Amino acid sequence: MAAAASRHGGSGGRSGRTLLSACGRTGGRMEPGVLERFLSPGKGSGLRARRRVRPGELLYRAEPFAYVVTKQQLGSVCEHCLRRNEHLHRCSQCKVAKYCGKSCQKEAWLDHKQECRCLKSTEPNFPPDSVRLAGRIVFKLLRQSVCHSERLYSFSDLQSNIEQLSEEMKDGLRHLARTLQLYLKAEIQDASHLPPAIDFFQIFTKVTCNCFTISNGEMQDVGVGLYPSMSLLNHSCNPNCVIVFEGYQLLLRSVQEIQTGEELTISYIESLMPTSERQKQLLRQYCFECDCLFCQNQEKDAEKLAGEENAWKEVKDAVNEVRYPKSKEEWEQILARFQKLLSHNTGHLPDTNIYQLKMLDCAMDACINLESWEEALSYGSRTLGPYSLYYPGFHPLRAVQLMRVGKLQYSQDMFPQALETLKQAYNIMKVTHGTDHSLMQALMEIKEQCEAIMRIQ
Repeated sequence: MAAAASRHGGSGGRSGRTLLSACGRTGGRMEPGVLERFLSPGKGSGLRARRRVRPGELLYRAEPFAYVVTKQQLGSVCEHCLRRNEHLHRCSQCKVAKYCGKSCQKEAWLDHKQECRCLKSTEPNFPPDSVRLAGRIVFKLLRQSVCHSERLYSFSDLQSNIEQLSEEMKDGLRHLARTLQLYLKAEIQDASHLPPAIDFFQIFTKVTCNCFTISNGEMQDVGVGLYPSMSLLNHSCNPNCVIVFEGYQLLLRSVQEIQTGEELTISYIESLMPTSERQKQLLRQYCFECDCLFCQNQEKDAEKLAGEENAWKEVKDAVNEVRYPKSKEEWEQILARFQKLLSHNTGHLPDTNIYQLKMLDCAMDACINLESWEEALSYGSRTLGPYSLYYPGFHPLRAVQLMRVGKLQYSQDMFPQALETLKQAYNIMKVTHGTDHSLMQALMEIKEQCEAIMRIQ
């Protein structure tokens, strides 16, 4: 199950900064005066509303300080616009970066120019996503170019929480710093000659807790990037804002009514975890413990782990073993395993169990990739109740799931059911994505097609 757009970093204090193009022409944009930086008690810096905000407002639009395509998506999406394309054109030099065409390649050249030699020099190996991102950050800092994504908070302002990191985490970051040094050798022969402000280890301490996962319209991870001003946002397990992406542009949208002076929050992590697991992840990566009401009340923990423990532990292991399948054979193997588990666990695990739910999601994905539409719909329909339970109100993941199920119903000529499902998706998505978002446009198109067919019938 794809995670909602999540922060990997923070602004300091308890919440650090946190699971996404160099700055373009538009940079960071927002309505004048709607947001302001302030000192959030016990959390360090934060952002708050300067006026009353209604659900569904676009509060901030920003392009990243730096970003990269994830290794898993290399060759599937354009390195510049991050759109999926089956006919990408590769860079003639490094033969790694791929683009929609000359326009995207030209737009990306400033970011790719120096890393191109580095990528070429390391083949057939390829750097981890964090190393490639850090490399782009180094080149960006060396250019000393102004970036509008630093409008509220600059790269140099970003906090690292280094004092609170475990020795294990520090050792891992030191290893990444050494890997970065080797990766950049083609462009930077002697790192000791770099300006003092460019410290490889310090860059990784900032990247670890400040970068965002970039997701596409269907909330599938396609990249990772740094948006310094958005690192001011603090965490809540019941946030009043969400982040979605349009290509590499970050959109901060309100999903609850927010009063004047109220802090703006997002969720740094996937919320579909028991309280103890959320706390562990937040403490390990962001160096704080969440004390929101959801955590205090261990909200919905009983439902998340309902059913027989031995059964859900086996399912958990099976789901965690799934690794970005690409071939038909891989999808068939995954589906066969999940079909067996789902049959075996009938009566032992309810669909509200989070690992059962994730397995249903994976089974639906497998069926879609294998073009088994009817079976995909049977699994997708079972997820809608649990999604409503765990993602109440306005949540982009629920909107996308409703849209996927609605499209499957449409493919099976279930037009009345499809229209009802698509309407539910529309009512959520107009808040989480806005009417101008490309995914919303696609939803409206299929919804209108469904309505047209029903008028004829």
